[in-house]
Amino acid sequence: MYANTFRKTAPTKWLTVTAMLMAVNIAMSSFGIPVPGGHLYLNDAIICIAALLLDPLGAFCVGGIGAFLGDFFFYPAPMFVSLAVHGLQAVVISLVFNGSHRRFRGAAVGVVLGILINVVGYSLGRALVYATPQAALLKLPFQIFQASFGAAVSLLLVFKTGFLRYWDTFTAPRNSAA
Repeated sequence: MYANTFRKTAPTKWLTVTAMLMAVNIAMSSFGIPVPGGHLYLNDAIICIAALLLDPLGAFCVGGIGAFLGDFFFYPAPMFVSLAVHGLQAVVISLVFNGSHRRFRGAAVGVVLGILINVVGYSLGRALVYATPQAALLKLPFQIFQASFGAAVSLLLVFKTGFLRYWDTFTAPRNSAA
């Protein structure tokens, strides 16, 4: 897997990029765009982007730990749900995409699985945190929209802007011929 190579060949760069994406995830958790049914948070797109670019460990750090910290600072009730759901979502997307030799089809399958993990995980989490399945059912359509929007934005940004080619150049191992 190419993403694991980046962590091994440039650990400082990998750690820096992972930390920066985690910080962006936390920042995007701090505000939402008001829409009918709640707020649209853009951190779902950041989580999917990180999962497509990084190895599963980096994806978990950005998705799970980043979402946990975002909730901890701004809305602590679901922070453990966010850790588990977004962490698992990011790891699955990263594994599927990197296992598909980084093709668009693998990314699409990965983010669809990520949407399912997100929707089911947050629905169960809402029922647990708020102790009522009705709260989860009420938010279900919005949760589907939120997760799908983040996935679509991530696919567009990574594949349609040429960012993946830039990323591959940025993370390519350097020859140190002296």
